[in-house]
Amino acid sequence: MSMKKQPNAVPAYSFGKRRGASMLMDRLFTGTVWGIGIVVILFIVGLLFLLLEKGLPLLSWDFLYGVPSEIEEGGGIGPALFNSFYVLILSLLISIPIGMAAGIYLAEFAPNNKLIEVVRICVEGLSSVPSIIFGLFGIALFVEYFEIGLTILGAAVSLAFLNLPVLTRVTEESIRAVPVELRNGSFALGSTHLQTIRHVLLPVALNGIMTGICLTAGRAFGESAVIILTAGVSTSGEMWDFNLLSPGGTLAVHLWYIQSEAIVPDAVEIAQKTTAVLIFVALLINILFRVPLWLNARKNQV
Repeated sequence: MSMKKQPNAVPAYSFGKRRGASMLMDRLFTGTVWGIGIVVILFIVGLLFLLLEKGLPLLSWDFLYGVPSEIEEGGGIGPALFNSFYVLILSLLISIPIGMAAGIYLAEFAPNNKLIEVVRICVEGLSSVPSIIFGLFGIALFVEYFEIGLTILGAAVSLAFLNLPVLTRVTEESIRAVPVELRNGSFALGSTHLQTIRHVLLPVALNGIMTGICLTAGRAFGESAVIILTAGVSTSGEMWDFNLLSPGGTLAVHLWYIQSEAIVPDAVEIAQKTTAVLIFVALLINILFRVPLWLNARKNQV
């Protein structure tokens, strides 16, 4: 008489228990993420309030357009604020085209061999090099080799060198993240490689690229080590000085100078107001660079 082997009986409630445990873990994870997110937001809001509460109410047009004073109180930040925007725009005009071109080359045209891998490792390494190293390079190039002294031109080019590695890697990774089906579909419709990059890859990768540009712009605007070494801590004293060979002390450098070496009686008040302007402009830069993303998202929805 043969006996059939009975399969192991599975308790009817096991799936429900596992599902109940999974739901509990999901709720714990969700609660933990929400808690960490709320703590981070509260920390950021508290930090901004701490930095802005004293300086922001004291801001005036005279302070924003005024010339810094070395001895008397009541000096402004006009030339330093202008130099901040001037150096930032020049550095972005240099670094964005070169960085995007290098990123497109690495993502679309570079062969997949060890040499390119070494290049990628070098680019990633340069993106983590301290900014003061780029400042020392700027001194060696512009001050010692070309002998043009501490200038706006030297600061802008040195900042561009600082931004290039980040822009290159961000552009490459953003383009490589585009689904391959979109690229193949464009080629299947008869588009050339250039048309595919212009009309398919770059629009899809725009969010990542703009995020990288936004981060580098904010970093460049608040950079001080490179500016001190290549453009000096002073300005020409004129509000709208477009001369590339003039001293290029920026707002971040002016804040460092006021806090460490200034002898004016109202140095603390000037530092508080300068801090408020620096943070406000950094936030404004982030919003302005988000506008193309909003327009692109609205265009895609239509």
